[in-house]
This record gives sequence, structure tokens and C-alpha cells, in this order.
Amino acid sequence: MARIRKGDTVVVLSGKDRGKSGKVLQVWPERGRALVERVNLLKHFERRSQQNPSGGVIEREHPLALAKLAAQCPRCRRGVRTGWTAAADGTKQRICRTCKETLAVAS
Repeated sequence: MARIRKGDTVVVLSGKDRGKSGKVLQVWPERGRALVERVNLLKHFERRSQQNPSGGVIEREHPLALAKLAAQCPRCRRGVRTGWTAAADGTKQRICRTCKETLAVAS
């Protein structure tokens, strides 16, 4: 089960973008990859078309391995492991394993 969900704020643990954080735009759990906003940018050479008459070089995000990402705790402000706990109303909530802070549930 993937610990990263769409809408989470994550920190990159390794690679050229180590230490950067961003919001998860999309997750592919079967491939073990996630797309993070403004992280792992690669240059793409866009051909001229009617929609983009000038063409040129654009930067776009590429997927990262889920193993290189960790959820960012709002209190700790660093990459943490996540766990589950039962709330008072009986629903499950994700928590930070370090400080026990409730992580925002992504929708």
C-alpha cells in the first residue's frame, strides 16, 4: 500500500532534487511512481503546431519513484513515516510517526 496520496506535500529524499518539497499531482501505485509539482523538471523540445506556433523548449515534471519520497509533517517540517490511528468518531486518520500530529487527508 502506497503511503503517498494525491494532494500530499512530500519531500524528496534522494537524487538531484534532494531536499525539495512539493505537492503530489498524480500517483501511479502499480508503477510505484508519483508526479510532484515543480520537482524533477526535464526539458522538453516542443514542435511547432497550431496550438503552440512558436514551439521551443519547455520544462515539465516527470514522475519520481515513491521510494524517493516521504510525506512532510506540518509540525516537524521534514519527511516522516506515516501511520494510522482511530479518531474519536471511529474514522481512521494518518499520523506522523515522530510527533503523532494528524496529517491532512488528501481528497
